Amino acid sequence: MNTDALPPGPPRLQISAGHATITLSRPAHHNRLQVEDLLALQQHVQTLQALPELRVVVLAAGGKSFCSGFDLGALAAADSGTPGAVGAGPRLFEETVDALEALPVPTVCRLQGGVYGGATDLALACDFRVGVQGMVLRMPAARIGLHYYASGLRRYVTRLGLQQAKRLFLLAEEVAAEQLLAMGYLDRLVPADRLDAEVAQLVAALGAGAPLALRGMKSSLNEVARAEYHLSVLREREALCAASDDLQEGQRALAEKRLAQFHGR
Repeated sequence: MNTDALPPGPPRLQISAGHATITLSRPAHHNRLQVEDLLALQQHVQTLQALPELRVVVLAAGGKSFCSGFDLGALAAADSGTPGAVGAGPRLFEETVDALEALPVPTVCRLQGGVYGGATDLALACDFRVGVQGMVLRMPAARIGLHYYASGLRRYVTRLGLQQAKRLFLLAEEVAAEQLLAMGYLDRLVPADRLDAEVAQLVAALGAGAPLALRGMKSSLNEVARAEYHLSVLREREALCAASDDLQEGQRALAEKRLAQFHGR
């Protein structure tokens, strides 16, 4: 994945054969997110929400760092009421990350470098994270006097556990890649020259799953983790898959010892 060849600017969206890639593209500034970047990300998510053939989304970046979070200058401008800064600030960032998490298809974050501030939550909103050896993470909210937004705190706690969330938020210490793997922030840790192959392997595995089952179970698992699930809704998703052509195809493929060809119905 040649992310470094992209010109600087707002995040790019590429879609091909049911696979989408969103790429952060401000490497000279460690992919620090401006207001226009957040708006572009929201637009990309809306585009992807409307694609029934979509199977998996990869969030990537170019440069030495994956992302250094939200531009604090824009945050200060929004808080001070500077003209032209309407919509900036933590609420817009929170809405953007929540929208990414709410994508119905599985998402994979390709972490080619360090991840800082709000970007730690942007990556955490993805279903899987693949990182490179030597990368680090730091959440400095406590060191700059910032109380983090509610959904980000919830994501940290539900995905990493309370004590790990306290460690990252309250100590604000830099955490090395091996520790990120041990605490569950990273799902896989590889040398830099293996990053694209590892991401491709995950994408292929997700693409081989039945779309109805993948979409339904992703939603159900997230709802269960947040203690926001309704058993009746989970039963409806279960029944939808039980009556699907995909289930019949999966059973035939198993009996015939071949790969299933799912169509999401």
